[in-house]
Amino acid sequence: MGMRPVEAQDVELLYEIYASTRREELAATGWDGAAMDAFLRMQFQLQHAQYRQNYPTASFDIILVDGLPAGRLYVDRRSDGIRMMDIALLPQFRGRGIGAGIIRRLVGEADGSGQVLSLHVERNNPILGFYSALGFRTRDEGGVYLYMEREPAVKVPAGEAGEGASMDRLVS
Repeated sequence: MGMRPVEAQDVELLYEIYASTRREELAATGWDGAAMDAFLRMQFQLQHAQYRQNYPTASFDIILVDGLPAGRLYVDRRSDGIRMMDIALLPQFRGRGIGAGIIRRLVGEADGSGQVLSLHVERNNPILGFYSALGFRTRDEGGVYLYMEREPAVKVPAGEAGEGASMDRLVS
């Protein structure tokens, strides 16, 4: 498992990853394939632009499994904490522990740097139990998404935070 930065030629791959997380939800609309694709492309483009505009220093990475693109991970590292903005895997890579391993490594990174790890998650997402088991607590319940934070298990003295704490730990 590894990571590589998103490149301009990855836009279609990023769309496929995004669309794969929404198709089941949208199947209930009764839309034909073309209508669903048009809607998903519009939503993807809006989300992609919003992430790039609002998180200009974030890392936007492609998750690789055996050298193959398997998903995406977007993380914003700031002095006041680490925000996991998005993690998504293509269907054929789900249920294999890949995402859980990445999230655990982010927890380790946050603990190692003494930072809060935060995320937004849909309130009906089955992963909520996993996040709770890792120590995430709901801080805001507004709208469709819950805002969750995890306090670091280890506090790092000021001046040492960030030293060696990066996504490099995810690349093995």
